[in-house]
Amino acid sequence: MGNSFGNIFRITTFGESHGAGLGVIIDGCPAGLEITEKEIQFELDRRRPGQSKITTSRKEPDQVQILSGIKDGVTLGTSIGLMIPNSDAKSSSYDNLAELYRPSHADYTYDARYGLRDHRGGGRASNRETAARVAAGAIAKKLLSVLCGAQALAWVESIHEIGSRVNPESVTLEAIEANAVRCPDQDAAKIMFDAVAKAKSEGNSLGGIIAFRVKGLPAGLGSPVFDKITATISHALMSIPATRSIGFGLGESASRMKGSDHNDPLILKDGRVATPDNRAGGVLGGITSGEDLYGRLSFKPTATLFLEQQTLTSKLEPVSFKAQGRHDPCVVPRAAPIVEAMLHLVLADELLSFSIANVDRLKNALHG
Repeated sequence: MGNSFGNIFRITTFGESHGAGLGVIIDGCPAGLEITEKEIQFELDRRRPGQSKITTSRKEPDQVQILSGIKDGVTLGTSIGLMIPNSDAKSSSYDNLAELYRPSHADYTYDARYGLRDHRGGGRASNRETAARVAAGAIAKKLLSVLCGAQALAWVESIHEIGSRVNPESVTLEAIEANAVRCPDQDAAKIMFDAVAKAKSEGNSLGGIIAFRVKGLPAGLGSPVFDKITATISHALMSIPATRSIGFGLGESASRMKGSDHNDPLILKDGRVATPDNRAGGVLGGITSGEDLYGRLSFKPTATLFLEQQTLTSKLEPVSFKAQGRHDPCVVPRAAPIVEAMLHLVLADELLSFSIANVDRLKNALHG
């Protein structure tokens, strides 16, 4: 009903921000994939709260527990169960929200949808829910790497009005992880950090843009008409909390160009079909072209402000409200590994569908 994603490589997540923990069940992962707890934990450590002065002060180790489906570091082909306990929930900070709708949050709409809600930290609407996605994404990342050598990278391109200058072709994970902002332009990252810290000190928040790129994809992923790869990726990435828009290739700037300036001629390069400039972002007609897939995803400013705002109670009475609790003043730095996880989940699922027509290819990749 909205807690599951994927077709062959399918995940179902569960848990609330202030419940016992978060978790995910993964169905459809082939047997024989080598994956360790350390590899999963690496991705969770990148997403976990309390990393720096510009993230929430909530201290969660986000230590993954493998419950099923993996033995001696190898997948069994059965359902994989992963659990991430909550250990630093302070629900009392949200007692005043039981009868109050926070501005720009999901409080009112969850009530409209279900007739009740978990007011503790936003429940399922909290960004904390994405920990389960990142855990599953770590397995999808390994599967994608084994099957075709592809890997997604996501990084902060801008925060508020502060942009960066970086050659997307040269971005590395090491450069992304070199600072708390996750911007590979180290000079811009310092300015961004200060801007977020200033907004936090003022009780305010900032938004930003994450760029993403996937190298090593084969041509042919994606299906017409409704399951174009751009449509599936958009579904996945726009399900991340606080997202506002997505673009592939040149994105919105393509709408201001002439066709003669935007079209990519096809050429033969090193024995394969290629384009000189890849303006389309690695996708033609909703199917991967074999070029790098790239795009951008925008995020709104965090909705929780430590400033006086006007809102309504659940009885629809006007009230003045000032937030409490622990929140990110900008979600973008911690969103980069979430974006990567969702890209890996989509692409692993697509690649399994692509490979199912050639089972031998799949078996050879996993079992040598």
